[in-house]
Amino acid sequence: MGKRVQNVWFIGRRETLRARATSALPGSLESLISRVRFTDAHFDTMSRGILDLPAFHFTEPEAIMKKFVVSFILLMLTLPLALASDEKEEERVKDAGVVLKEILDIPDDIPQDLLDKAECLVVLPSVKKGAFGVGASYGRGVMICRGGQHFTGKWGAPALYALEGVSIGFQLGGQATDFVLLVMNPKGAVSLLSSKVKLGADASAAAGPKGRTAEGATDVVMNAEILSYSRNKGLFAGVSLEGSTLRSDGSANQKLYGKELTAKEIIREGRVGVPACAQPLVSLLDRKSPTNKSDPKSLE
Repeated sequence: MGKRVQNVWFIGRRETLRARATSALPGSLESLISRVRFTDAHFDTMSRGILDLPAFHFTEPEAIMKKFVVSFILLMLTLPLALASDEKEEERVKDAGVVLKEILDIPDDIPQDLLDKAECLVVLPSVKKGAFGVGASYGRGVMICRGGQHFTGKWGAPALYALEGVSIGFQLGGQATDFVLLVMNPKGAVSLLSSKVKLGADASAAAGPKGRTAEGATDVVMNAEILSYSRNKGLFAGVSLEGSTLRSDGSANQKLYGKELTAKEIIREGRVGVPACAQPLVSLLDRKSPTNKSDPKSLE
């Protein structure tokens, strides 16, 4: 068989094997498979380490087949990790729903009149100290908003968010802490949906008041764009997060929804529906605070 004919045969055989291998996998894995990319260095290393094949003295067709075999092995090794990562994002959304339910089921935690005037909520379960260096803290959770042009509709699909900053480290005491943030006006919501926000600088923030109502709260609290609360070892209180930053977690949103989306596209433009993992969270908020009771003029 001539060299040119050999090349054509091996390339055709490679594509046939690839098609058969991928067709046996669930359709939901198609996007995961497309993400796997390897360099020649990867192939040479894997050929020596896994297949125990020399990384040289291959004819061109043999080299092609070698790369395909190594690629397939690497794909099988990385798929479980990718799937576990997707499951992790779903668990984060579920955890946010559980945390919020536990907090809202206690009437004296977040005043109902504040919840009813919130355009959005950010829920960050189990934020831990030391995730990024000594004293630094890093939390992951969700942001969820009311639908409609003026935030007067039902609660919609959540976007995944991350909270970062050394300023919250001293408050955690090494324990996992849950945070809930109420976004109290459209300006605060737009800021969070548009870019990375430093609390207290890019958006005014204050420790939220506790109680069945917010009666007696200071003007500083009532005029803040974001009110924040924490729960640590069962103790619930308003807490200041000034100096911390809040941003959309783009890679996590891509894993959750299977495509690249900005927080604005998810929350304001309705590009995706509510995923199954978020149904308990959305149903909880539709039940606990079905109507936005903010002054209509403040929503314009």
